[in-house]
Amino acid sequence: MHDHSGKFFVEKNIDTPRCLLVGNPNVGKSLIFSILTGKYVTVSNYPGTTVEISEGNGVLLGTKHIVIDTPGVNSLLPMSEDERVTRDIIMNTQDGVILQVADAKNLERALLISSQLAELERPFYLILNMTDEAKNLGISVDSKLLEDALGIRVYPTVATRKTGFEEIMRNGIQGSTSSFRIEYPPEVDAGARKIAELLPPELKGRYGIALMLLAGDETLSEWLHRKLPENVIKSIDDIRSIVQKNSSLPLGYVINRSKQKNIQKLVSDVIAVVPINKINFMDRAGEFIMHPVWGLPVLLGVLAGIYYFVGVLGAQVIVDFLENTVFAKHLNPLIIRAVDAVIPFKHTHMLDAGIILTEYSVIAGQAVTSSERVLVFIHDLIIGPYGIITMALTYSIAIVFPIVGTFFIAFGILEDSGYLPRLAVMLNRVFRVLGLNGKAVLPMILGLGCDTMATITARILGSKKEKIIVTLLLALGVPCSAQLGVILGMLGGLSLTATLIWSGVVVGVILVVGYLASKIIPGKNSDFILEIPPVRIPQFSNIMIKTISRLEWYIKEAVPLFIAGTFLLFIMDRTGLLGTIEKLASPVVQGLLNLPAQTTGAFVIGFLRRDYGAAGLFVLAEQGLLTPNQIVVSLVTITLFVPCIANLLIIIKERGWKTAAGMTLFIFPFAFFVGAILNAVLKYAGIQI
Repeated sequence: MHDHSGKFFVEKNIDTPRCLLVGNPNVGKSLIFSILTGKYVTVSNYPGTTVEISEGNGVLLGTKHIVIDTPGVNSLLPMSEDERVTRDIIMNTQDGVILQVADAKNLERALLISSQLAELERPFYLILNMTDEAKNLGISVDSKLLEDALGIRVYPTVATRKTGFEEIMRNGIQGSTSSFRIEYPPEVDAGARKIAELLPPELKGRYGIALMLLAGDETLSEWLHRKLPENVIKSIDDIRSIVQKNSSLPLGYVINRSKQKNIQKLVSDVIAVVPINKINFMDRAGEFIMHPVWGLPVLLGVLAGIYYFVGVLGAQVIVDFLENTVFAKHLNPLIIRAVDAVIPFKHTHMLDAGIILTEYSVIAGQAVTSSERVLVFIHDLIIGPYGIITMALTYSIAIVFPIVGTFFIAFGILEDSGYLPRLAVMLNRVFRVLGLNGKAVLPMILGLGCDTMATITARILGSKKEKIIVTLLLALGVPCSAQLGVILGMLGGLSLTATLIWSGVVVGVILVVGYLASKIIPGKNSDFILEIPPVRIPQFSNIMIKTISRLEWYIKEAVPLFIAGTFLLFIMDRTGLLGTIEKLASPVVQGLLNLPAQTTGAFVIGFLRRDYGAAGLFVLAEQGLLTPNQIVVSLVTITLFVPCIANLLIIIKERGWKTAAGMTLFIFPFAFFVGAILNAVLKYAGIQI
């Protein structure tokens, strides 16, 4: 999808027409994307970023085309990575047509993007979506007047009902360049024209790019150096400096204010507002759930609902069925018999919660040849204790797939209902203590379902610093639903005191580490600017379409990571490295934590999967090898322990291997340090749980 220069390509067949879906956040782009493309969707990261771009095939007016769903933006003068990606796609796709999606209730906000597309000379047309919601608010948009003012086609639609798309389908994808122009102060206009003359003549929209440079868009620096020699770049900088000296205000502010004045005049000409006196139940509900006091019971109810849907139905009921019935009783035995038929060694199998342990006993008196050793190696790689089938696919499909599936459904409901932005507003002050803002509530809460998926949702945060802090806190102290279930099961057998000590230490560590990280990690915090969409009843079909698309991503992106991680563990086991790690860790476990040597294995296997480590401690506790104090110490330590291998691989993918290595090197000793401190406090204070 891209070459090494970073230029974005959408399809190997460059003759295929391309449509870019562009618009503000929460205007229905994803739903319109699914209407135009159906199920033919691929998702991949934009080159050099973690921003996902959805691409699909569609047919308009009998012509095949490619539709690209770009990240939602408020301006093409980027203030975030998402906005930069959308701007880059627009600039690098010179021959495509743009379908700008607008919210009919917030036309002024959409027209800012329209004016920038016009200045960039990109052919586009406007999809005026959510006209039903606008009508309910007494807002009427004269689409014909808007068409005349912009010089492009305007299509009123209601995407949730799939109305208004018939005309789009009939007219195809022929867009036109808008004639709408903003009136700027003479010195700004003159400066932009001088800069435009210095840009490559074959480049479309030179005047629009010149305005971006005048406004101080530093993200265009790399693009400029690829396009122009240094002396021309210096001339552009000189022009900008001269124009800025003649202005008492920052040029970016002057340009934006000029746009706002012109757009506000246009909006007043094409919009009529009739006050609606009736009480809107959804609006009242939206205010209620965002209230700092009354919103708390709603939050608790939502958390309980997510826990029972994802943590109980997904992580327990469905996982138990797939793992212990489908895989352990049917699928894995079938595969084992098939492999045994091909590699006929004498061996025995033991199935325990879907894990196959293999012991070989070569027939006495027979020498083992090198070819037989290779066959044994292949056999173990496929169905051994760390086999691709018996571990990687069993874990990724039988265990994780149901969790992420139910998680995606729950997330889709929260997303489409408009609850998540309100939750972010309600908890914004709390997260300020951690150097974050209210947007961080989403990945932190979703981490209680699956830390791996929550790490990915950290992309919504506005700065690199905030993404690193949230990723660190998720890896450090937020237990996934599967591990949390095992932990609460163990604590439930002790006392309320044990639960309070465990939760108090973990929450305290998150607050302290988050606060210190915000002071140590360099970078700026992003502003908390968040649009609050109306509360809506989620559409079942839309949620299913998005869930299927996200599950397709999981199968393509995450399952290979499970296979790679399992192969790594297989090699470590065959080379004896796993055993060496256990021996090296035993003195720390016994000396600092005052735990029996057997718990070392639980910590090692906990790296593979968090709840398996907790389950190992559960077995030791059932066998009477752990005292109540040791149970609490071990649970605190394993909760703060390094994330599971799947989460670690996602951290590497999202934040880079250096950041992932730094987090791991911090978390590993820190978890044991906290466990040692807790053990010492309980011991010397004479506290018996």
